[in-house]
Amino acid sequence: MGTSSSQSIVDSLSRTFTDFFRSSTSGGIVLLVSTVCALGWANSPWSDVYFSIWERRINLGLGDAQASISLFHFINDVLMAIFFFIVGLEIKRELLVGELSSLKKSLLPIIAAIGGMIGPAVIYWAFTQGHPEFSHGWGIPMATDIAFALGILALLGKRIPSSLKIFLAALAIADDMGAVIVIALFYSSGLSPIMLAAAAGCLILLAAANRMNIKKAPVYVALGALLWYCIHLSGIHATIAGVLLAITIPVRPKIDKQSYIETTKSAVDDLESVAEEHDEHQLIHHIAKVSEDVRSPLHRFERMLQPYVSFLIMPVFAFANAGVAIEHGAFESLVSPVGLGIAIGLIAGKQIGILAAVWGSTRVRLAELPTDVTWPMLYGTTWLCGIGFTMALFIANLAFTDAATLAVGKIAILTASVSAAVVGSILLVKSSQKGRL
Repeated sequence: MGTSSSQSIVDSLSRTFTDFFRSSTSGGIVLLVSTVCALGWANSPWSDVYFSIWERRINLGLGDAQASISLFHFINDVLMAIFFFIVGLEIKRELLVGELSSLKKSLLPIIAAIGGMIGPAVIYWAFTQGHPEFSHGWGIPMATDIAFALGILALLGKRIPSSLKIFLAALAIADDMGAVIVIALFYSSGLSPIMLAAAAGCLILLAAANRMNIKKAPVYVALGALLWYCIHLSGIHATIAGVLLAITIPVRPKIDKQSYIETTKSAVDDLESVAEEHDEHQLIHHIAKVSEDVRSPLHRFERMLQPYVSFLIMPVFAFANAGVAIEHGAFESLVSPVGLGIAIGLIAGKQIGILAAVWGSTRVRLAELPTDVTWPMLYGTTWLCGIGFTMALFIANLAFTDAATLAVGKIAILTASVSAAVVGSILLVKSSQKGRL
């Protein structure tokens, strides 16, 4: 395809980013409501009903191949695989045409993301060393919740420069890349070579479908479901299948922009002169089909699934995972090794890691601050990066099998995330006001 076709891909995926940003903004508000409802129900006189709901069994599969899992695991293993699929599509989009598409664009957010992952992990390790039963939770404070963080920036409006929003989005997506790698490498157990080989076979088939320029969504859905099943049985957490599937989704449309313009123009001209209603409907159907073919499969998947992920899957995940019974003395548990490791890791670890990474890279001229972004603005943003929530809760469920420890972890995540959101918002408002003086 020519230059015009390449530009149409860039334009299409750029519009997808705008839609994603808007969806993340609204989705963050819905997430907050779901969290408040979960906490309210879990601490109400009907808390037993809340906790019993997630133990209900669901049958997956057909005939003798059925497997029974709890509703809680269905949400965390099946529905969250779709969330990770969207994460994978976002990562692929950013690597192709977004803020991670070139070394110059990607260097600063990637360096910042690496610093923002190392800092929390080191702080968590410092608080939990000597407690081997807690050591597996080092990944909990590493990832930023992109929906909440971007949602807060959007609520602050035009006072925040767009370059800072793009920087945070790129940082959070690079952060998600790191979190996916951490989950795959460190939160897997009992690996099955046979099922890993079967999963590799599914990936080869998916890559071959991409290479053969197959654009049919059912092909990728069917192979993706099989990939999820193989990874689920392989010992690697099943949600990783979503990211792997996203990597294989074609990014090029079936027809390029110029062909689309010529085809639709011809069809519209014919539509003006056609007399038969049957012929008119055929032309309209043809225009609709061509309009669908000019959108890439990646774009179609993302546009189709993003609302469901933002307004259904993530709120349901939050509703199932954020509900923790806050008993007398629960907040005192924050001073425990796990509570301090997670809370201080999310807040101080993110700040120290990101600021040190950005300062070091700009000091040696590897990168420079985004346009119109000041150091006070950057500092406020590092607080927002301390909003762990979705990914932190997800990893906490993988890291802790003890209910009491998991409860402490959830309280620490929620407390740190709320604190980071409030303080980060205040700092960004103040820094933006100083920037206008």
